[in-house]
Amino acid sequence: MKILVMNAGSSSQKSCLYELPEAALPEHPPEPLWEAQIDLTHAEGVAEIKVKTAAGVKKTESYPTSSRVEATHHLLETLWTGDTRVIDRPGEIDMVGHRVVHGGEDYRASVFVTAEVKAAIARLAKFAPVHNPVNLEGIETLEQILGSSVPQVAVFDTAFHSTLPPAAYVYPGPYAWLEQGIRRYGFHGTSHGYCAQRAAQLLGRPLADLRLMICHLGNGASLSAVSHGQCVDTTMGFTPLEGLMMGSRSGSVDPGILLYLIRDLGYTPDQVDTMLNRESGLEGVSGVSNDMRLVLEAIAQGNERAKLAIDVYVHRLRSLMGSMLASLGGLEAIVFTAGVGENAPNIWQAACEPFQFLGLRLDPAKLSRNPDDQDIAAADSTVRVLIIHTQEDWAIAQDCWHLSKTLVGVEN
Repeated sequence: MKILVMNAGSSSQKSCLYELPEAALPEHPPEPLWEAQIDLTHAEGVAEIKVKTAAGVKKTESYPTSSRVEATHHLLETLWTGDTRVIDRPGEIDMVGHRVVHGGEDYRASVFVTAEVKAAIARLAKFAPVHNPVNLEGIETLEQILGSSVPQVAVFDTAFHSTLPPAAYVYPGPYAWLEQGIRRYGFHGTSHGYCAQRAAQLLGRPLADLRLMICHLGNGASLSAVSHGQCVDTTMGFTPLEGLMMGSRSGSVDPGILLYLIRDLGYTPDQVDTMLNRESGLEGVSGVSNDMRLVLEAIAQGNERAKLAIDVYVHRLRSLMGSMLASLGGLEAIVFTAGVGENAPNIWQAACEPFQFLGLRLDPAKLSRNPDDQDIAAADSTVRVLIIHTQEDWAIAQDCWHLSKTLVGVEN
């Protein structure tokens, strides 16, 4: 069975093609037959396309277009044409899985895409205006390429957090907010769910026995508290803007600031939106970049604003880690994942330092090498600390495989 995974971001598109056996899923993630990505930020009017295959063929191309749809068509053609060809025709693709950021209250698990599901994704775009429209665009693009007979699956970022108790998801505003769908939903759920399962494998214990704190630290960042297999708290909320300081997003701020900006300083809601989502976080405070690596390099060159940005980042990370700990009431392991979480030893150390009172100790010998899917805690640490390479694409492919077993009777 060949499953194509589409993972669309606001300015990027990651895709991969898995070939999975019909009888049973492999125990470990297989290498994709084909992997590709589109970067629409490289230069104006140009899509930077990178492709590699399991056979080792690599291709990088600057494709002249500002259209995501056109770039996606061109990208997918590399599956069956040229040196990167791994299939003979589009019809060999059996299923397509899409990451969809917002599923609202109704979608608590992955589902086959139907007209009703597409309408819901479009309706929920008001809650995730940067992501849901491009997720829907990807679904419709694949319908154009493959036709309506190829099953497509929507895998919702919010689904993993659907187990949040009311005390965690209800905001302390008027009760009418809740009736209007204004509540904490949580995001990055595909990554949090994968890392929780992988943590249980690495620890050799059932997930139902564990209390885990998952730290998804990338350009977007969020924490989750996973107790006995269920998410009981998380930092992102009604939108992906709440919670931690991120690459260019502010995270949580005093709502009164926003009122002041609009009422007293004359900013429009759209200007405030841009400020909070694209001009804040590491980039806004440091004035350097939304890329953690570049901010750390600037510190080494004596940039005081870059140092301040990291100090604020770490302070807010520690604070929210403490809130997750309170929700768990105990802790077997902390997991770090995503771009920063997998590659920044100084952040692991700074984040874990306040929790030494729990008996948490890191192993210094494990902080100077790539530790993907490893335990970096010292042997005598009372809390394990895991670095896990998140594999959202594999998690999406697994959901597609499981749903394929229920295909009889499903109508598009």
